[in-house]
Amino acid sequence: MTGEPDPRAGEAVAPEPSADAPVPQSPSGGVDAPRLQSPGSGDAPVRLPPRLRSWVLQVAALVAVLVAFLGGLWLGAPGSSDEHAHDDASAEAKVWTCSMHPQIQLPDPGKCPICGMDLIPLDTTHGSGPPTEVKLSDRARLLSKLQTVVVSRGSTAVELKLLGRLEVDETKLRTETSWIGGRVERLYVRTTGQKIGRGQTVAALYSPEVYAAHQDLISSKKQIERLKNALPIARTASEATLESARERLRLLGLPDKEIAEMEREKSPRRQVRIRSSYGGTVVERLISEGMYVTPGTPLLKLAGLSELWVQLDAYEGDLPQIFKGQSVTLSVASRPGETFEGKVSFIDPVLNPTTRTARVRVEVDNKKQQLTPGTFAEAVIHADEKKKAKAPLVIPESAALFTGKRSVVYIEKKSKDGLTYEPREVQLGPRAGSLYPVVSGLSDGESIVVHGAFALDSELQIRGGRSMMTLDDDLARPEQSALEVPTAFKKGLEPVVSAYLTLQSALASDDFNKAKQNMADLAKRAEAFHPASPKAASLAWHGLREQIVNTSKAGAKAKDIATARSRFQEVSLLMVDALHRFGNPTAEAVRLAHCPMAAGGKGAHWLQSAAVVENPYFGAKMHSCGDVVEAVSSGAQLSKKPAEAPAKPAAGGHQH
Repeated sequence: MTGEPDPRAGEAVAPEPSADAPVPQSPSGGVDAPRLQSPGSGDAPVRLPPRLRSWVLQVAALVAVLVAFLGGLWLGAPGSSDEHAHDDASAEAKVWTCSMHPQIQLPDPGKCPICGMDLIPLDTTHGSGPPTEVKLSDRARLLSKLQTVVVSRGSTAVELKLLGRLEVDETKLRTETSWIGGRVERLYVRTTGQKIGRGQTVAALYSPEVYAAHQDLISSKKQIERLKNALPIARTASEATLESARERLRLLGLPDKEIAEMEREKSPRRQVRIRSSYGGTVVERLISEGMYVTPGTPLLKLAGLSELWVQLDAYEGDLPQIFKGQSVTLSVASRPGETFEGKVSFIDPVLNPTTRTARVRVEVDNKKQQLTPGTFAEAVIHADEKKKAKAPLVIPESAALFTGKRSVVYIEKKSKDGLTYEPREVQLGPRAGSLYPVVSGLSDGESIVVHGAFALDSELQIRGGRSMMTLDDDLARPEQSALEVPTAFKKGLEPVVSAYLTLQSALASDDFNKAKQNMADLAKRAEAFHPASPKAASLAWHGLREQIVNTSKAGAKAKDIATARSRFQEVSLLMVDALHRFGNPTAEAVRLAHCPMAAGGKGAHWLQSAAVVENPYFGAKMHSCGDVVEAVSSGAQLSKKPAEAPAKPAAGGHQH
């Protein structure tokens, strides 16, 4: 060791501190980190002892963990973006619904009253409130296989196929009776189905009464011959006796020709021939040889088969397509390959409660005797012959979704985001084949869904929208909420309300002709009002307008004032609904009145301008019958619906 040079010679080596030595501090009071000096620097590197180095590393790790922990708390602290967004979503969710029962919509969170599940915020990403339409991209529409058609006018002509049976025309049924009493000596008509002509002998009868009358005839004839050279007064008396004998035989049913023959005979006849007063086919023989008959006894029943009746059984759903005068094509199994033409002559006004059918009578010509009563027939009624002033709007039967008494179709609309589909309530007429005529709710040119409507309705229901499955029936329809409409809307509605008030005044004055003109004017003004905005009010008026127009046009064609008043009652319900939803657009107050005696004692409402009751349902008969239920000032909205407006008497009580 003494001979080897020290490798650290010339270097200043720091003494190794003990465990109790103080840790070097930086001027700021922190721990001095070990400094590594690169070779060639002016200062020699400082090397820390192992214990000190281990302690420094542990402190550094602890500081790193602490910094990470504090950073995590800061990221998750209240006020961070994630939690803030969550709180905002909860704060904005003012409607809570059930994922299993989307028809449940409550203002506060809680449990579903049906299944007990926790309520969730209603999806409002498509706007505030429940969604009213379904949006689909082109790809989604292709995958859902939606099919649409454009609403247009078309014929509702159908061919109804009904079954029936051939019967004898009741107007051509005859019964041959005996004019005299006696014993049937000989019968000339022995079989049913035999054809006989008018005046043909059907039986030979021994009648003591005819025998005595014939004897008087012969005696009177001989008396005249004996007195041919006597005084005129004697001959006149004998001729009167002869004429009396002739008249007696006439009253016994003998024709003049036979009476003349009987005058030439020398002795009275023992038999008298019974001749038929009618021609036809014997459908029933009521006598036989040897029978004794009295005056009025039925002998034969005859029927004329030149025309027959076909009694068809029509179900109540087919009756709207049937009317008098329609052409009917008939076919019977007994004449294969042949058809016969007839006309509808009668529709039974009473429905059979057992079979739920009504009889439809068809008259068919049978001069060639090709048809036999009692056989079955298949009839095809050509409903296209019914004349209509204008073809109605029609939709395929697959487009309509039914809920109780209500019908819903889905309308296709174009938007910036793609195609949207919106449900709309419509009023349909009776089905005609595969089509439904549209009474109200649709316009010419609109596109409706004919395949896939159920899928759209299910999507809207899942999102909590007002789908077909959650609509109430007409019997429990919720009250339509009042709408705020701009001045322009009320200005357009004012002529309609004014026309209605003029109509009410005309009916209250019993002026039928003026009322018909007012009905036509009301229809014209309602049809001319087409508001484009606001959307909710526009759609609400669209549904009312079609009904007002159609009902008013029907009232303008009324045959009597009673029919006009019946149409007025229907229009009144629609107009009261309009004032409830849009308000009074006129400059004067309008009053809602009610008469408990109207509509057959069921009661009816109407609107009027006068402060005192002017009853349009009874006119002068009971001009003041009824009560003013509510007064609606200009711009105000009616507070009650027609069915809920109480008929409470105003001050002074009910008036008559």
